[in-house]
Amino acid sequence: MTNKSLIIFDWDGTLMDSIGLIVESMQVAAHSQGLTISSSAVKSIIGLSLMRGIETLFPAASNPQRQAIQDRYAEHYIANSAKTPFFTGIEEMLAVLKASGKQLAVATGKKRVGLERVLNASNSHHYFVSSRCADESGSKPDPQMLLDILAETNCSVEDAVFIGDSTHDIEMATALGMCSVAVNYGAADAHELATYKPTYQVDSPHALIELLTKDIAKPA
Repeated sequence: MTNKSLIIFDWDGTLMDSIGLIVESMQVAAHSQGLTISSSAVKSIIGLSLMRGIETLFPAASNPQRQAIQDRYAEHYIANSAKTPFFTGIEEMLAVLKASGKQLAVATGKKRVGLERVLNASNSHHYFVSSRCADESGSKPDPQMLLDILAETNCSVEDAVFIGDSTHDIEMATALGMCSVAVNYGAADAHELATYKPTYQVDSPHALIELLTKDIAKPA
């Protein structure tokens, strides 16, 4: 994909193998309040801000219950975050793209404090020229975080591509008419993602790497 100068990534389930921990953390948090939730339900809200996702999953919960779920979720996720590495080959892909002159960015449903934590833990800050979080620009599928990144990097919609694993990701890109890549290995299944008509759709991290680095020479 050599015609795009700005490549914007979702984080969880796209770059980082964290879907399992997100599901586990939400189920632990729900259990702490005497509630249960299926893994498929949790996957359906990945990409939203955490509180918006909790409100969607537990519409009958009181505000104190929702706050307790959010706090317990964060506690469990942070305590077990060593379980969330990059997918195999992703970091090498980021290095190749950066070396080729591409601008890389992140648009995520995480809060800023959460993104900073994982950027520091994975030592990957240096790959990205811009990032926006749900507590800064609004929860997906609101496209404001993409607009903010375009403004900061001085890029047009036509020069950018957004890559994500949830329907909320594809909706966000589509709202701006931005090229999108749906990855089938994260939160949503391939059939569900296809109904949102992404520009490209790939089945594996390897296929994503191939798509993005095609015709780009690896750094010496």
